[in-house]
Amino acid sequence: MVNKLNILFLERGQIWSHGLPDGLRDLGHKVRMSGPVSSSSLSNLLPSFKPDLLINVGWGPDQTEQNQKRMRAFATKYKIPLIYWSTEDPNFTKTFTLPLLKRMKPDFTFTISAKTAVAFRKQGFPAAYLDFAYHPNIHKRIPPDLKYAADIAVVANAYPDVLRKYPKLYRRKSIEILIRPLLQSGKKIDFYGKNWSRMKPFIGQNIPKKHIKGPIPYKHANKVYSSAKIILGLQNYTDMVTQRTYEVVGSGGFLLTCNTPATRRLLKAGRDAAISSSPKETLKLVRYYLENDLEREKIRFAGQKNIRKHHYTNRARSMLSTLRKQGII
Repeated sequence: MVNKLNILFLERGQIWSHGLPDGLRDLGHKVRMSGPVSSSSLSNLLPSFKPDLLINVGWGPDQTEQNQKRMRAFATKYKIPLIYWSTEDPNFTKTFTLPLLKRMKPDFTFTISAKTAVAFRKQGFPAAYLDFAYHPNIHKRIPPDLKYAADIAVVANAYPDVLRKYPKLYRRKSIEILIRPLLQSGKKIDFYGKNWSRMKPFIGQNIPKKHIKGPIPYKHANKVYSSAKIILGLQNYTDMVTQRTYEVVGSGGFLLTCNTPATRRLLKAGRDAAISSSPKETLKLVRYYLENDLEREKIRFAGQKNIRKHHYTNRARSMLSTLRKQGII
């Protein structure tokens, strides 16, 4: 019988309070969030909660150099394994992740990039691949809400500064394949997320203000996935899929995304999602699926069914299995 663990996420953000923590809870472990990381909060939490494992994720508000060193110091003091799940690879590996690993010195690192996991091991950092997933506590089909009803919607931050700084990032091509042709043809798209008003340099025109909806709370995104007829899923890389790819399909949304090796591994075109290789194909697919409600329903239902194995309970199981094999827990 597997021992039940007390697991403390060194985390305050709403995104990482769900998903993997829920998967660990499904396996019977006791999981808590630390809230803002500070010496006083950790001095209170660690002796009272007595965690068997500390987990830190991504690039949140607590990722200061001081806090990274602080997490390591407290993990060492209380002799608790410190795990880091890196969600910004490979684009920010050199500028963010590697400096973090050198400061935080996690006992083990998971990364969403399989290639980066290999690179980390070569550099002496124990590491393994752990991809995103979805969890039906948050990402589930709900009745459509008129407030979020639309033919086409995007739920994503725009990242104009990142696109400008990294012109070779696949996300630029993804925008050109999925968003630009639809706006140019006069299609109405609702945009949820930050900075879409600054995207004219990348999409060739201003988005009408009434269609810029602003950020939506993470827990409410499935209202859009359940209410819009088509969700555009931008991709950042050709060999990886975004977190929202799992979340849209897991919520029973109808996804239109780009044709990459990674999307083809995860989703079958015309069965689980609509997949486009070009601006012309995007227009054709949107026209077809907006006119064919039954086809759209059939695909979104099949997609939700076929993505079930990519559940955070399975990711949590995989994570703990790896840590056991490594002798960390």
